[in-house]
Amino acid sequence: MRDLMALTERAEVISLAGGLPDTASFPPATYASVMDRIALEACARALQYGPTEGMSAMADCIIDVMAGEGMHVTGDDLLVTTGGQQVIDLVCKTLIDPGDVIVAEGPTYPGAVPTFSSYQADVVQIPMDADGMRVDELEETLDRLEREGRRPKFIYTIPTFQNPGGVTMSLPRRERIVRIAHERELLVLEDNPYGMLRYEGEALPPLYALDGGEFVIYLGTFSKILSPGIRLGWAAAPQPVLQKMNIGKAAADLCSSSMTQLFVANYFASVDWRRYVESLRDIYRHRRDAMFDALAEHFPREAQWTRPEGGMFIWATLPDYIDTTDLLARALRENVAFVPGRAAYLDGRGGSSMRLNFSGVSEHDIREGIRRIGAVIAEQVALYGTLTGMEPAPSLEQPPAASGESEQKRLARIVELPRRQSSQQRAEGDG
Repeated sequence: MRDLMALTERAEVISLAGGLPDTASFPPATYASVMDRIALEACARALQYGPTEGMSAMADCIIDVMAGEGMHVTGDDLLVTTGGQQVIDLVCKTLIDPGDVIVAEGPTYPGAVPTFSSYQADVVQIPMDADGMRVDELEETLDRLEREGRRPKFIYTIPTFQNPGGVTMSLPRRERIVRIAHERELLVLEDNPYGMLRYEGEALPPLYALDGGEFVIYLGTFSKILSPGIRLGWAAAPQPVLQKMNIGKAAADLCSSSMTQLFVANYFASVDWRRYVESLRDIYRHRRDAMFDALAEHFPREAQWTRPEGGMFIWATLPDYIDTTDLLARALRENVAFVPGRAAYLDGRGGSSMRLNFSGVSEHDIREGIRRIGAVIAEQVALYGTLTGMEPAPSLEQPPAASGESEQKRLARIVELPRRQSSQQRAEGDG
């Protein structure tokens, strides 16, 4: 992931890898006016240390953002962090000893994988389908862990426009996870960077809203709705957990940047932030649709991909005989990048999948980037046919549309995230 982020510095590379928002859409005049105001009215404060838990003016902005998704908090419920990534780190620092269990979706956010690994957690990943985490399998897994005498420290989930899958957890599953948390007294870390980036469909309540802050730790960030460069996120959590996270943050960095907290506070005071988010939705909607079109044109018929209603990512799965980690090396020679699927697992799965970001580059670059990836895939498909003397297996091919079936319903078939068969299962199938 570090290497892929470094690619953003190379102008010749079309990077569909990082979760990059379109910061070019932020008006330079607005940035200049906000910074001028800080320089004139609060320069000394901007250059000084701040409270570890964050400035009160910053808390007011967070309260406003969370209210926009139906959540009601006070400043006492909040901890300002250096980006949403720090929330994941602080939760692990607070709760995890080596060998402790974390339950997460499979695939999961690639940026969480090294954090979980650095605390030597045992991460158990629950498969997903078009409605998000399989809650039935979650309960079976929790029962198994209980029989083994292993109690998870928390469940990590991205229920809305999941990264990397793009899928959204259904309301019944959200309600069930909250009930599970209460019944088993389990903490849930809800990562919600993309909730406001919805392009179609009806909004669903965050887990935090359903829970009321008893067992759900909420992770929010300004990276996707304002700017990742300001490095500001936050946690809303039960008081005993929040207090320990505050101690952990003080040990890590004392406080988040006073300058960027004042930037956000002054921005919210002078600009309609909701209008800016709406402009992002319009940009990203068109880019998502451009990627859909390019995938349909340039990826092989055996491929399938998710159809997210929002967020920043599409999860594409290729035939089993294509390894996307190897494919990435070949794609980089064509100056295009993506995240290989194994980065989203901790057990080596995901080898034939990839995460594609559509928010960070123009529609033209999306089409060209997918064309380049498609050309590299075509080489692999042709090589497979040459080596095996067989046509590529159509196991992932989309079924033909039924008579009278709408295109939208047909596309809805491709959102399920398939699990690869084990070698034993494949051998049994061959038999």
